[in-house]
Order: sequence, then structure tokens, then C-alpha cells
Amino acid sequence: MLKEKRSLYSLSKPIYEGGSIERMKAYSLNSMLSDLEELVPQQDLLLVDENGAPSRFVPFTTLIEVIFQEWKSLENVYQTLLRAVDDAITIVDNNGKVVAWNPKAEELYETSAEKIIGSQITDFFKEESVVLMATLQEGKEVLRQYNQPKEDVHVLINTLPVVARGSVIGGISVEREITNIVKLNNELTTTTAYIQDLESKIKIRHEEDPFHKIKGRSQALNSVITLAKKVAKTDAPVLITGESGVGKELFAQAIHNASARSAGPFFDLNCGAIPSALFESELFGYEKGAFTGAIKEGKLGKIATAEGGTLFLDEIGELPLELQVKLLRVLQEKQYYRVGGNKPIPVDVRIISATNQDLEEMVENGGFREDLYYRLNVVSISIPPLRDRIEDLPELVQMFLKEYSIKYQKPVPEIAPEVMVTLMHSPWNGNIRQLKNTMERMMILSDDDNKITSFQLPKELFKSTQQPQVNILREELVEDEPSKIIHALTKTYGNKSAAAKMLGMSRVTLYSKMKKYRI
Repeated sequence: MLKEKRSLYSLSKPIYEGGSIERMKAYSLNSMLSDLEELVPQQDLLLVDENGAPSRFVPFTTLIEVIFQEWKSLENVYQTLLRAVDDAITIVDNNGKVVAWNPKAEELYETSAEKIIGSQITDFFKEESVVLMATLQEGKEVLRQYNQPKEDVHVLINTLPVVARGSVIGGISVEREITNIVKLNNELTTTTAYIQDLESKIKIRHEEDPFHKIKGRSQALNSVITLAKKVAKTDAPVLITGESGVGKELFAQAIHNASARSAGPFFDLNCGAIPSALFESELFGYEKGAFTGAIKEGKLGKIATAEGGTLFLDEIGELPLELQVKLLRVLQEKQYYRVGGNKPIPVDVRIISATNQDLEEMVENGGFREDLYYRLNVVSISIPPLRDRIEDLPELVQMFLKEYSIKYQKPVPEIAPEVMVTLMHSPWNGNIRQLKNTMERMMILSDDDNKITSFQLPKELFKSTQQPQVNILREELVEDEPSKIIHALTKTYGNKSAAAKMLGMSRVTLYSKMKKYRI
């Protein structure tokens, strides 16, 4: 049974007559078992009160029995803890001999505890890949360091020395596997580069507008595109801001394609999707043997990969403060160092960054460096949310429906007027991304009559939509017919089918009356 700390008083007995107290070591009545520094064989312990007067004593045989019981309890806790932790745990003595190896370590490294315990850890791993050996030699802890102890194993590791009486008597390492994260990141990078390479091969550079993928004719959007085209001709850093889903990466790609660097690579790096322990090596790369665990050849970072082109840093507000300093140095000095390297490497990369956060507020609150903010924000492009350019929505709806009609091999459906009205009065907090997902849902759920009705719309769209109902609209209408028609067209953003339905007339009748009143 697990117990609280034992007091020496609970183990003591009254001092017997004739008992020799001269050979006993004195402790306070309030002392705990953990306060003992050392034991002298066969030496009983004397407990004294606050005045130093002998009060009780603890027999040496009782001490040995209790200490043995405590040791057995701690051993059980120790073994249970090793099994309970979902990280690989290794414990070695001061010579690097393995004394504990938990089940997660057996699974991660495919080596049984029976085989490795009692052996030198360097018999199973290369010494340069064993962070624990450096901890033993230097007596320093390591926290959340990236390590690659074996060819296909990637971990974040914590190591601490075990110290007794001022000397290192062993070491403990706790390793959390991140192999899947690393592999997924590499696969995504490779796939993205492949897709971008295919796109660059099929586009007609001399005829195609680099901004052709950005759809819409609203004044708000055209103003932003005009600014983006101007800055594309320069090499100035650009900061793209806007809510999530407005298409910041689309603008970044278009600026690159319209620039003098269009023949060079375009690489994006999501600052919020990579663990901070990996970010520096992902951005700058590392030399062979740059850090413990780097047993492969050195790796190029994203800056080197984007040489001569553009590096897009998405979610720049998520960049840790300690890495903001290093990025600032790159922008100032136009050179960088790989992890573990001492040779400066010139930089020929344009930086475009993006965020959906308020960086000025983050600067005021100390969450983002002011000097880096002004380096990145030479030109700022703020992309309007969809609700501020709602007149672009019909074109976007048709574009997405055509895209998904090809994907799902279905004809482009007709949209009921009340559906379009609902769509145009939604706030679209998720912007273009939310609209695109909604159109895919509508295409999937469209009936055999090839018509989309309100039943296909997500329920949450109705909750957030401030849509004027037909009866309310009619109550609001003024008496003369031309004003009624103008009012209906305004409410429906020029959608004549929706306006005709609200006015209670056919579309043909509406056209006739518009012609009559020269509307």
C-alpha cells in the first residue's frame, strides 16, 4: 500500500533503562524518514525534544525493516509508471548502461527490455545519436529537442541527469515519437512542389493573367487586385491580411506569377502547422551532423529551396518569438546560416507573408516583434471578406457548381431564387472556403430534378442569415410600382428571378415592367 512520508516518531519506542544513548545519532522528534542522510550499521537513532533532551529512540532493526518496505513500494510505483507512460523511457547509470527500458521503448525501437537492459546503450545506437550520453557527460538537461536516433524514427526528446550528493549517477530520457508528423510534412512538401510544377508546365505564360484564378468583379476586390499587380512588379516584402478562407495563398501565388521571379520556385510554409522544435531546421535546413541525431546527409531548408523565387510564410502570427529574431536577421542581412553551420549563405528570395490575426495588436501585447512587423509590412494587402463583396457571390456559386458537376459527373443544377437570396444574405464567416464547401454539399444532395432548393442548404446557414421574408418585403414596399421593383432588385442584389418571386410575378412580367419603367 502506498503511504505518505513516514515520521521517525512513528517508528520510535520509549528509551529503555540501561540503554546506551551515547552511540546513537540524534534527530529531532519532527524528523521524517526522508531526512536521514546515512545509516551506520547497528546504530539506533535518538529522538530529542526542542530542548535537546532525549525523548525516544528508533531501533536500527526497525529502520531496516521499514526502509525495505518503502523500497518495495517505490519499486512497484516505478514499474507501474514505466508501463503507464505513453512515451519511450530509458534510464541509464553513470557509465551509460541501461537499467530501465519501458514497453513504449520496446515498441518504438523494436528491441526487448530483456535484450537491452544491462548493456551499453551505445551497443544499440550510434553514440552521436544518443542525447542521453551528452547529458551524462555534461550534466545538463535537454528539453523538447528534435532527434533522429534511427533511420526511420523521429522523436522529441527530454533528458535529465540523475544527481546524488552533487554527482551524476545516471540519466533519464523521455522520447515522444513524431515520425508520422515528419513524414506527412515531407509528403505534403513533395506533393505541393509536384502540383505546382505541373501547373507551371500547363499554363500559357504569354497569354494568361496571373490573377485569373481570383474570381469576382466587385469594386472591393478589383481595388485589391490592382494593388497586388503593382507590388508584383517589385521585390518588396508583402504582408497579406484577411479573415480565414478569403484566399490569401491564391493572392500570394498570383503575385509570384506576375513578378520577375515567376520562372523561379514558389514554396509555402505554414508557420502554425510545424512544431517549433522542427521549424528552424525546416526553414534554414541543417548541415550533416549539425545536431545530435542528424545521422543523414544535411537537408536544404525552405529558404534554399525557394532560391530565386518566392517563399510564402502563411500564418506568420504563429511564428515563435525566438524564431522571429532569426527571420529578422535574414531580412536585414540578406544571408542565413544552416543549423550547425558556420558559413553564411546569401539569400535571393522574396518573402510574402500572410495572417488572419491583428499583428499590430500582437506587437502591442508583446506577441510579435515590432521590428520584424515593419520588415514584413513594406506593402500591406488586405483582402475583403466575402460579405463585403457579396455581388461576387453569384459568379462564385456558378464557378463552384461547374467544378463539382465535373467531379461528381452530374449536370449543373438550377438554383431556386429563394436559395440565392439566402446565400446572398449570409455573413459567410468562413468566406470563400465556406462557400465552396457549401456548394459541394448542395451538389452532392441535389435531387434528380436537377434543382437546388432550401432543403439542401446547411441548417447553420439559416441561423446566421438575416434574410428578408417575402411578406416582410411586401410590407416594406412603397406604393408606386417602379419603386417596388427597384426595392426588390436592391434586396436581391440584382437577381431578377429572386426579385420576381418576391414581388409575386413571373420573370417575364418583371422584364416587361422593367422595360416599361426604363429600370
